[in-house]
Amino acid sequence: MQLSDRIGRRLKLHDLHVLITVAQAGSMRKAATLLNTTQPAISRSIAELEGAFGVRLLDRNPQGIEPTQYGRALLRRSVAVFDELKQSGQDIEFLSNPQAGELRIGSGAALAEGIVLAVIERLARQYPRVVYHVVAGSLRALNDELRERRIELAFSAAPHLISEEDLDAEVLFEEPLVVVAGKDNPWVRRRNIRLADLVNEPWAWHAPGGIYYSLLSEAFRASGLELPRATVYTDATSVRMRLATDQGFLTFVPASMLKFPTRHPAIRKLRVELPVAYWQVGIYTPKNRTLSPLARLFIETTRAVAQPLANGL
Repeated sequence: MQLSDRIGRRLKLHDLHVLITVAQAGSMRKAATLLNTTQPAISRSIAELEGAFGVRLLDRNPQGIEPTQYGRALLRRSVAVFDELKQSGQDIEFLSNPQAGELRIGSGAALAEGIVLAVIERLARQYPRVVYHVVAGSLRALNDELRERRIELAFSAAPHLISEEDLDAEVLFEEPLVVVAGKDNPWVRRRNIRLADLVNEPWAWHAPGGIYYSLLSEAFRASGLELPRATVYTDATSVRMRLATDQGFLTFVPASMLKFPTRHPAIRKLRVELPVAYWQVGIYTPKNRTLSPLARLFIETTRAVAQPLANGL
């Protein structure tokens, strides 16, 4: 009998669930406790799987139980199986009742406060019972979250968004970074400001090492300047906005954030250009996963929200 026939006849979802639990718990005893069953029952499930595949899936060591290379291969696919089944349930729930459902989204902080929030607000009026989980993180961290199926789509920004072997990247628009201040800051009323004029002002920057920091360093170098020393370094957009509105600091944001005036009504763009400080904003999705109806709806709405931004930035 071929392997595919043995799997079709003998494989049970319950046994796969047991394998996943054992691997996560690190022992059959702990897995039995988590699943409210007995250790012999756990052993039988593992034996059934090993019999179906004809290989050893788990090894014992002083630290407990560890998957073999065959076990790791099966676990990767098994997690995907259960994720797809869970997603199927959510799809059915949303199709039968579009007023309900959940969606997990990854996003950088600035995008979460800009386009992501704008899309959620638009959809919330039509689907008030849908729940959104917005996970913050860097591009690399969010892509890992996508691969582990902990989020369904990720918003990100970079000088150039590039599709990866297992991830698709859709560019929504390209935008510059802009210098901003509180609406009562004297620099707001000035015209024809040079970047050199602002070097000695109090600044709030993103932490060194990120995309923002690299773009700004490049912009100042292109103007023949060194990047000024900031008074405050923080990745929290809300903190930098508060420093700008209340303490007279200068900071920077993606231009699209100013297209949503209800977000930061006390913030104004300064009339100064940041040369070469442009990036692409877009969505990453897994290539090997069928998106849920809710995720597809979110992406379609995002395209509609992004269209005027793409035309007007």
